[in-house]
Amino acid sequence: MGRPLRIEYPYAFYHVTSRGNEQKDVFKSQKDREKFLSYLESATERYSAVIHAYCLLSNHYHILLETPAGNLSQIMRHINGAYTIYFNIKRKRAGHLFQGRFKAILVEADEYATELSRYIHLNPVRAGIVARPEEYLWSSYRNYIGQAKTPEWLKTDFILGYFGKSDAGAKKKYRAFVEDIIGNEYESPLQGTVGSSILGSAAFVEEITTTHVDTKEADKNIPALRQLTSRPSPEDIVKKVKTIFVENEKLARQASIHICHKYSGVKLREIGNLFDVGETAIVEASRRFVLKMGEDKKLKGMVERVKVGLKL
Repeated sequence: MGRPLRIEYPYAFYHVTSRGNEQKDVFKSQKDREKFLSYLESATERYSAVIHAYCLLSNHYHILLETPAGNLSQIMRHINGAYTIYFNIKRKRAGHLFQGRFKAILVEADEYATELSRYIHLNPVRAGIVARPEEYLWSSYRNYIGQAKTPEWLKTDFILGYFGKSDAGAKKKYRAFVEDIIGNEYESPLQGTVGSSILGSAAFVEEITTTHVDTKEADKNIPALRQLTSRPSPEDIVKKVKTIFVENEKLARQASIHICHKYSGVKLREIGNLFDVGETAIVEASRRFVLKMGEDKKLKGMVERVKVGLKL
C-alpha cells in the first residue's frame, strides 16, 4: 500500500494526529502537556500556523490547524521535533518518541470544521476519561464554551462563527452542538476520508487532485488516487438503496440520506436539494440513522449490502 499523500498549499486545513511509538505515553505530566502547548504557540509565531482546536491524550494528540504559508511539514517538524527533544532530555532517553510520520488529513473546512472540532473535543469522553468534555483540562473545549481564557495563539472565532454572530450566543450553541451526541453512538467524520488523505466534497477532492497532486507523488499512491475518484453519486446511491429496501419507502429514504451524507462526498447543500430538506436536517437524519442501526442488526446488514453493491 502506498503511503498517504502529503498535500500542502497556502491556507489549507488539516486534522493532524500523532501517536506514541509502540502506543506508549507521550504525555506523562502536567509539565509535559504545558510544554507541548508552548510548541503549538511557537509554531504560530515562527511558522504562521493557525491552531483552531486541539486535544492531548496520554499517548496521542489531535490538532485542527490551518497553514497560511502552505508549510505543514515545517510546522510539524517543529512541534514533534522540539517536543521529542524536550521529552528525551527530561527522561534521559534517546530515539523516536512518536510512531512514524504524523498523520494529516486535508479538510474542506467549510463542510467539516465544526464536525471535526466536536470529534476532537469529545475524545476524552469516548476514551472514558471524563463524563463531560468540559471536565478535561487538556483540550480547547473549555475555551470554546467560555470556561477558560483563550490564549492568543488559539483561534476559536472561525468555528464559533458558524454558530452565530454574538460571542456568548455562539458559545452556547456550540456547547449544545457538542453535548447533543454525548452518550449516543457517534460515527467519526473521519470515516468519510478518501485516499487516506482528503476529507471533503467530490468537487473539493477533484480540485485538490487536479491542482495539488503531482505526477511523481501520484505514481506512489495509485490505490489512494483510485479511491479519490470512485465515490458514487447521490443518484446512484438512491437507486441502489431502492433495490435493497424494497418494502419500506420511508426507511429507504433514511438510508439514502445517511449513505449520501457519509459516502458521496457531495456538499450538504446538494444532498439537501435532492431530498428537499435543509443541510442541518441531513446531518441530524444521518445521526439518527446511525443510532437506529446500532439497535437493529438486520438494518445494519441491509446497509452493508448497499455499500458492497456500491463498492464502498
